[in-house]
Amino acid sequence: MSERVAIVTGGASGIGKAVAEALAGGGDKVVIADLNEADGKEFADTIRGHFVKVDLSRRANCKQLVDEALTHYGEVHILINNAGFQHIDPIEVFPEDTWDKMLAVMLTAPFLLTKYVWGAMKAHGWGRIVNVSSIHGRVASPFKSAYITAKHGLIGLTRTAALEGGENGITVNAICPAYVRTPLVESQIADQARTRGISTEEVVEKVMLEPAAVKRLITPEEVASLIVYLCSDAAGAITGADWAIDLGWTAR
Repeated sequence: MSERVAIVTGGASGIGKAVAEALAGGGDKVVIADLNEADGKEFADTIRGHFVKVDLSRRANCKQLVDEALTHYGEVHILINNAGFQHIDPIEVFPEDTWDKMLAVMLTAPFLLTKYVWGAMKAHGWGRIVNVSSIHGRVASPFKSAYITAKHGLIGLTRTAALEGGENGITVNAICPAYVRTPLVESQIADQARTRGISTEEVVEKVMLEPAAVKRLITPEEVASLIVYLCSDAAGAITGADWAIDLGWTAR
């Protein structure tokens, strides 16, 4: 399909930026949705896309984002639910407001955005939705209760939406990366060191990479390549799957 329109949340940096750049490089029109207005606008201009500043923790903003994409481009063919953030604390002191916001951004917003793009995708019998879950959508680690809960839930949403979308040419998949070299991961290192009482070097070696067969961080471009494939016609038979890109984390 030519002249596809994609929405990428969290598109101003990290995985989202790499995905948006790859989709635009293939000829797609991309809506960059992010809270970071300065970086988001600048990046959207470089790929000839459209920037929308949006706080996805607010339900009404999810509808406004889709409406803006439809107003600007007329259609939506691809949705990449990538926006997210991390907070690390033991359950007994985990802030309740932070729990609410994390689930709003990483689970409720993907549901609402899926709901709001569904009609446009259904109308032309083709759609691609990719939910950026995590290796922590498959396995757990301590001190990340909200993140892990949201990412597990995102896989459940993926499977349900895939069953509902198949007859309309809509595929829905999740990807489950291990640690990717992004600002989100870089900021975690100090938090993990504080929570676990170890050095930052030990966090990388013993927490992030110890379970992995390949002892390095993943690049955002590697993740983007998988997402671009799942958005292609060649991946039309793939739906309801959660794809590990995890350096061998779950091979044990």
